[in-house]
Amino acid sequence: MSTSRQADQIFFEKAMAAVADPYRLSIIREIRSKGYICCADVVSMTGLSQPTCSHHIKLLAESSLIECRKEGRNNFFTLNKNNFKKLGNFFEQLSAD
Repeated sequence: MSTSRQADQIFFEKAMAAVADPYRLSIIREIRSKGYICCADVVSMTGLSQPTCSHHIKLLAESSLIECRKEGRNNFFTLNKNNFKKLGNFFEQLSAD
């Protein structure tokens, strides 16, 4: 398998694992709705502790589905739309005749 295909395989595995969790999926939906969120938004939205929310955000960032923008002491998270398109194309290929 080529290096590019291996990288894609790792991306798809991490991305699918990231969205498989209901809390992470709700975080993604909230970001989609608002455009960006910070960790405090996730805490108030989910009712989870701040460290648990940070863990979910970290997994989403490691999957390359979200991006982080730092402003002062705050981190703001947005969707990586290109990678969502890449994931969508992967599913389209799976369902193609």
